[in-house]
Amino acid sequence: MRLVVALLVVLAMFESTSSTEAQTTRASWTPELMLQVRRIASVRPSPDAKRVAYTVAEAVMTDDRSEFVSQIWIANADGSGATQMTFATKSSTNPIWSPNGKWLAFTSDRSGKSNLYRLRVAGGEPEQLTDVKSSVGLFAWSPDGQQIAFAMTDSLTEADEKANKAKNDFRWVDRDWKMDRLYVIPVEKDGQGQRTPRVLTTGNYTIAAAARPGGGSFDWSPDGKSIVFAHRQTPNADSWTTTDVSMVDVASTRVSPLVATGAAEFAPLFSPDGKSVALITSDNPPRWAGSYQLQVVTVADRSVKTLAETPDRQPTLIGWSSDSARLFFLETRGTLNRVSAMTVASGQIEELFAGRELVRAVELNSTATAFGCVIETPHVAPEAYVSPAAKFDATQVSRANSHLPKTSLGKVEVVKWKSFDGQLIEGLLTYPSDYVPGSRVPLLLQIHGGPMGVFIQSFLGTAGNYPNAAFSSRGFALLQPNPRGSAGYGKAFRYSNDRDWGGGDFRDIMAGVDRVIEMGVADPDRMGVMGWSYGGYMTSWTITQTKRFKAASVGAAVTNLVSFTGTADIPGFLPDYFGGQPWDESAAALYRDRSPVMQAKGVTTPTLVQHGEADVRVPVSQGYEFYNALKQQSVPAEMLVLPRQPHGPTEPRMILKIMQTNLELFEKHLRVSK
Repeated sequence: MRLVVALLVVLAMFESTSSTEAQTTRASWTPELMLQVRRIASVRPSPDAKRVAYTVAEAVMTDDRSEFVSQIWIANADGSGATQMTFATKSSTNPIWSPNGKWLAFTSDRSGKSNLYRLRVAGGEPEQLTDVKSSVGLFAWSPDGQQIAFAMTDSLTEADEKANKAKNDFRWVDRDWKMDRLYVIPVEKDGQGQRTPRVLTTGNYTIAAAARPGGGSFDWSPDGKSIVFAHRQTPNADSWTTTDVSMVDVASTRVSPLVATGAAEFAPLFSPDGKSVALITSDNPPRWAGSYQLQVVTVADRSVKTLAETPDRQPTLIGWSSDSARLFFLETRGTLNRVSAMTVASGQIEELFAGRELVRAVELNSTATAFGCVIETPHVAPEAYVSPAAKFDATQVSRANSHLPKTSLGKVEVVKWKSFDGQLIEGLLTYPSDYVPGSRVPLLLQIHGGPMGVFIQSFLGTAGNYPNAAFSSRGFALLQPNPRGSAGYGKAFRYSNDRDWGGGDFRDIMAGVDRVIEMGVADPDRMGVMGWSYGGYMTSWTITQTKRFKAASVGAAVTNLVSFTGTADIPGFLPDYFGGQPWDESAAALYRDRSPVMQAKGVTTPTLVQHGEADVRVPVSQGYEFYNALKQQSVPAEMLVLPRQPHGPTEPRMILKIMQTNLELFEKHLRVSK
């Protein structure tokens, strides 16, 4: 109960903060301060569970740099002795313990490319293991610690380099793919002082290295003779539906299929006894809204057992218990995550962690004796924790965010309301940090992406596209609804916006706004709306349907469903949701009628459009279409284009600018004076 007690003490301190204290500290949260919140990742206990490795990333902004730099730390499992292990100007990421616990392998681009390194835990300089022209991705130690398997993208050939130099670098679409392949490299040098990587997969497919949907991984067999891996037909994001699982014999490089069906199978993990492989499988055929189950495949005869359904049908597989009897998984339930275990034989599910805190990024050590994870609450910044696997009882091992000032954050509560058809909808309501009960304040409506995203109870101060902590400090209330289509509420709920974007989901959200007004919190004459990706779609759609909002921020939005389908890197996405292609008679009217651009006549809401220039998921042309539709009608509109940024901005300065302009927009139009 150490975790619960510690966090309850912090929450009690927050809740007891006097109004005078809140008044003196409420303005402290700014976009600039939010960028000082450090990011924790890759929390991994050692094989003996006595130590924990993790990474801490912070924003670095100088005259010639704007990036998040990650360093590796090690702490004792009791929370003592936290020590920084890497210090390079470039990031060190993904630390993984050797089987004997004496080394950490990690990746870093300090040499100019992402290469593999090892670091002696007792001390010393990191040693570079690979020298690649491409980049090393995921990797894993062999059980005996003598080899490391890694994924790497095909490098440019000599002909490619020559063509580039001669400006003869035309390219064909959907041809000549650069595949991710599986390699092994010896940890120690040979007699000639070399470490020579050896390719294991040469087929016409790519290693599926993403998380999910349709992502995957690879895993060594306990005897070190085989590697099980997920692969798909091309690196194209739309081909996730083709993901299958195979095995490769490390000595001979012979590949044999393990599971290959019309579903997408991924995230394979060998059982400790080597007899089975656990994996995640989608519905058949796969759907973008995502419905998944755990499966166990017997290696000897390839027989497949589909396990019991998990509550949300979207489990993230963590690992096997040491006796090969149970599978650990993480899943979102409402606005929190749950760590659970499923008994393979019976399908019985046991919740291991179901507290008030948000647990995420859960890792299991190689001996299945300890979990590492990140834990946070809306008012407590994220830190690294470790827990025994036998009983979830987490101990904090990092103090990465102890530098943050003790500032007030607005109260966050889960609110529920009934929608137009009686469907119960849930969301998060954040109050201004100095809120006086009974007073009406400006309300900001924030809509999540996906649409199969979900708002969970994460730390308010973490930097993102929207400066939620700063909004609270500046006197705004914030509503974050989880309308139909969201994850965390079961398969039926997640699929209930099929062929209905801008329909039931929009009415769910508006009912939530009405609920906050009924509560006496929101001022109906001072409301703003914002969202990124699908949230941007819903924001642009909202202002074509109602004039209730005084300002809108449209981020990386799908605004023309037809042109999006023809230009995005996922052309199969909307046809899955809309039941056909834009040219199909059965779907054409729906594409037209549910496109915000096609409904833009008469919009009057002052609008800020924000879009990454390197966004291939939702191309920047989508932003221009809506911006120009508003400008042609003399609507007060501005568009902020973010150079180099993909769908989710990655550079600190760009993230800072996004947050600053959103804060400025709503302070201007909702007339907040603090």
